[in-house]
Amino acid sequence: MHHDEHVQHDRIRLPQLRERITSAARAAEWIRDGMTVGMSGFTRAGDAKAVPLALAERARSEPLKITLMTGASLGSDIDKTLAESGVLARRMPFQADPALRAAINRGEVMFVDQHLSETVELLRTRQIAPVDVAVIEAVAITETGAIIPTTSVGNSASFAILAEKVIVEINLSQSPALEGLHDIFIPKHRPRREPMPLMNVDDRIGTTAIEIPPEKIVAIVMTEKMDSASTILPADAETAAIAGHLIGFFNEEIALGRLTERLMPIQAGIGTIANAVVGGLIDGPFRNLTMYSEVLQDSTFDLFDAGKLDFASGSSITLSEAKARQVFGDIERYKDRLVLRPQEVSNHPEVIRRLGIIAINTALECDIYGNVNSTHVQGTHMMNGIGGSGDFARNAYLSVFATKSLAKGGKISSIVPMVAHVDHNEHDVDIIVTEVGLADLRGLAPRERAQRIIENCVAQPYRQMLKDYVEEASKGGGQTPHVLEKAFSWHVRYRETGSMLPAAEGV
Repeated sequence: MHHDEHVQHDRIRLPQLRERITSAARAAEWIRDGMTVGMSGFTRAGDAKAVPLALAERARSEPLKITLMTGASLGSDIDKTLAESGVLARRMPFQADPALRAAINRGEVMFVDQHLSETVELLRTRQIAPVDVAVIEAVAITETGAIIPTTSVGNSASFAILAEKVIVEINLSQSPALEGLHDIFIPKHRPRREPMPLMNVDDRIGTTAIEIPPEKIVAIVMTEKMDSASTILPADAETAAIAGHLIGFFNEEIALGRLTERLMPIQAGIGTIANAVVGGLIDGPFRNLTMYSEVLQDSTFDLFDAGKLDFASGSSITLSEAKARQVFGDIERYKDRLVLRPQEVSNHPEVIRRLGIIAINTALECDIYGNVNSTHVQGTHMMNGIGGSGDFARNAYLSVFATKSLAKGGKISSIVPMVAHVDHNEHDVDIIVTEVGLADLRGLAPRERAQRIIENCVAQPYRQMLKDYVEEASKGGGQTPHVLEKAFSWHVRYRETGSMLPAAEGV
């Protein structure tokens, strides 16, 4: 018991809260049918790991349905377990789990796909149902009952502040050295809101813990499960080519005097392509870089270690297993060059516009005019969600979307006549880059954009097919020429034959 008491003193510094320690099953009893629950977790980092599983267990034997809000996607198969137990009636604002995705696409879970900066704004003004219970993973609880988050902030701060009751999971596997890394700033209620006083990537404008009345904490659960490792694949020839084209473009911008070797603060979306692009900066002539992003990935720490990066601001840290061991085992080495913020700060349009971010996000598909679909396969089936890409794309100094030009072994062209679902319209997209090349769309009219995208980004035989489409469309005239009868013909052909290529082209 002595060890336990010592741990409790370190991790729960407000003595009267120590009697709230309980099992995950007992804590989960605070969550009842029909409630809205806000859980910590942003891209597999800092998610609650015990209470959600206890909740799923209960849902298997009694009628129990909740609305679940998080920061972003969860790890530890939490979304999978919750989906399979049938406890999820509604889910927002983001997910990335195959089992939950299938339930959403079957229409069983109502998924509300939101810009990541907006969820708590809707909550704060009660435009959506209020949070009944928040479940937040913490490193520790301070002397005043404030919660010190772990590897993500996400929406945790606002969930804890706005919820009636708070359950804290204290994760003993998360390093106590994380304390001091977070910067919790909560905007005031409108219309009395001041500008967010963030002028530089490394500014700290808030507190290091989530301050709430300690009597709201109804249960504390001790856990020891590590965050799920990132699922990012190593760079391949195509992602390396995409990175190469972007670095070439940055070098041209430097030569033209529009950028310096410091570039501008970088935001990179999650995933293999974005990670490869950021990793590619190591070999470029760049120095004193900064990042103002959502998820800090392996490449962020590779840049630190290469001496290229001065500071990184994010909302979570999501790393591969080996990288997590290295970074969290030695977090003091990086701590004064890192900050984790609430996602409504990391993704705040005002701040993104002010700092002049270079935003690098990935597209499922783009069309010839520069519209981007990031979410819906064949226009109907949800993949993960829009995430923060829209927060950044519209407000960035440079908005870049990257995708491989082909998918499914060439049976799909990622560049199509018209996207089957629009997440980012052509007004929010400056650069499209594939392994084939890069299209700089700044200052171009739609007809010029089409020409540049087709010439620079599309693989054959789709390049010729798009040229033929544009030629036919142009006969009908218009600012943005289309053949409506054929705009989705590629998607239809894929649905019917398993390939976007006409039968004669099929291999």
